[in-house]
Amino acid sequence: MNIFYEEEGGFKVGNILADNTTSLQVENTHGKRSKIKAANVMLRFAQPGLSEFMTQAEQVAAGIDVDFLWEACPADEFDFDALARDYFGHAPNPVEAAGALIRLHSSPMHFYKKGKGRYKAAPADALKAALASVEKKRLQTEQQARYTEELTQFKLPAEFDGKLDALLYRPDRNTIEVKALEAACAATHLSAAHLLERCGALPSTHDYHLNKFLFENFPRGTGFPEVAVAEHPELPLAPVTAFSIDDASTTEIDDAFSVEQLPNGNWRIGIHIAAPALGIAPGSPIDIIAAQRMSTVYMPGDKITMLPDNVVQAFTLCADKVCPALSLYVEVDAATLAILGSESRVERLHIASNLRHDTLEPLFNEQTLAAGKLDYDHAAELKLLWDFVQKLEAARGKSADNSTQQIDYTFHVENDRITIGHRLRGSPIDKVVSELMILANSTWGKLLDDRKVAGIYRTQNNGKVKMSTVAAPHQGLGVSHYAWSSSPLRRYVDLVNQRQLISVLREETPAYAKNDTALFAILRDFDTAYTTYNEFQRNMERYWCLRWLLQEKEKVEALTPTLSRIAGEGANDSLRELILPAIVLRENLVKFADIPLVGRVPSLPELPPSTRVTLEIASVDLLDLEFEARYLASQETPA
Repeated sequence: MNIFYEEEGGFKVGNILADNTTSLQVENTHGKRSKIKAANVMLRFAQPGLSEFMTQAEQVAAGIDVDFLWEACPADEFDFDALARDYFGHAPNPVEAAGALIRLHSSPMHFYKKGKGRYKAAPADALKAALASVEKKRLQTEQQARYTEELTQFKLPAEFDGKLDALLYRPDRNTIEVKALEAACAATHLSAAHLLERCGALPSTHDYHLNKFLFENFPRGTGFPEVAVAEHPELPLAPVTAFSIDDASTTEIDDAFSVEQLPNGNWRIGIHIAAPALGIAPGSPIDIIAAQRMSTVYMPGDKITMLPDNVVQAFTLCADKVCPALSLYVEVDAATLAILGSESRVERLHIASNLRHDTLEPLFNEQTLAAGKLDYDHAAELKLLWDFVQKLEAARGKSADNSTQQIDYTFHVENDRITIGHRLRGSPIDKVVSELMILANSTWGKLLDDRKVAGIYRTQNNGKVKMSTVAAPHQGLGVSHYAWSSSPLRRYVDLVNQRQLISVLREETPAYAKNDTALFAILRDFDTAYTTYNEFQRNMERYWCLRWLLQEKEKVEALTPTLSRIAGEGANDSLRELILPAIVLRENLVKFADIPLVGRVPSLPELPPSTRVTLEIASVDLLDLEFEARYLASQETPA
């Protein structure tokens, strides 16, 4: 005797070896023996054989019209054999009964299972909805397949228009667009960005990186709502005029300097910081904008300011204007340039001029200072400041030795072409500005701490730099206190600290109390945003370094005909390659000599650090921000 039984959600047949009333020992068509429950047996039959039975039963099931079967079944629960009797019009044989059961079981939309061999017809509305869902999935599957086919042929489906940012930067794997894109990527062995570029969807590699950053950090765009700058009380006018020193592209001019000789012969040096805290109250519309952005975002050729332009213009220390300022005055001994005392004020200040690096540096540098050339604007003041900041640097325990000067790189983008310049860090311009900013930030940080007024400090201990609401030394700078306060137009932390400082000077209640939860939230949000912005800036600088490589390669290719004539026939291919110097950092990691680009060169042999090598640029990937280079040669001695 044979049986037709249910097991693990499906149907099987077997030959009975032993019938133990509640359980049976059976052998299947492959000779495998197993024990099953008697309750799982749906039918017993003698003929046909096991293999023929399942084949014939499945043929019967395939021939049953499921819609007619649904219409013919009773409204209440029913047994499969009873429905089979009604459907076939006679007592069904085992094959027919099994076929009816298989059809019922394989149509869960039409029939709900209620027990072993028992079913109930689905309500008409539920069946209609289920069938519509199946049809929808079928159409989506066809649509997904069409998307994938078009993408593998490097054609962008029309339906992808308007969805590219989401596909690239925040793909939802439940959508058919993303599923199709992933399938096409697997078929073409390309990343999503490279595949969409091949489809013509990414006309600008620059915008790919910029839009990714904006999508994640500025989902509502970089524009500002209209805001009005609040009036602030009239301030006393400073008896001095000041000048600023900034890069040519700087519009948010935060700091300026003044030099005045006192009646006693000593010097009074002024460090003047723009004072937007006077017109931006906590919780005001402008403050909410600044608190959301936390900092100006920098990138080669562009920036996203923290504050709206009308707010910047109201407080930037622009030439020929009288501007509100938070000033730190230090009295300096005329002979030794030692600091004798300091005073902070909130005042109005006349800005005489805005000096720019590109025009000032050829005039104010170590060579002109050594030669005594002082034939430029503010030369005497700059010479005094230079002498003074060298004393400040020494007082912090820092060496003035310039033998290990690092290089700062400048990026200038014009008409989609990049110029990368470099200047030695620690030049007179850099040192004057940086040392005076350190003096202001450390002095004001100590003032907040001494007055027991909350502030946000930047500390360093054992090489680890962090933001904190608790004052602590900054070991790297060699100061006991350091609170960013010198860039309130560009950093929200500086704006917060400026509010606190102004409250101290005016003897008012500070905007933030000690252990204020708002202060901790600001610190956390600023740290997160600042890290994100710096990473983006580094990525965009790397992007433009790679663009520079391509520009240089274009120059080489443009010169190839001339070089080939010089080198002789057959030299054209080798002369088309871009060959550049680089310096080994460690193992196969190198840095190019002329630009701040670092990467790995697998073909590099084992060389000591600082060895100068020559590399051949093989390829550049502007989407993955990578390059491929081949090692050519190295100098005998390290650079």
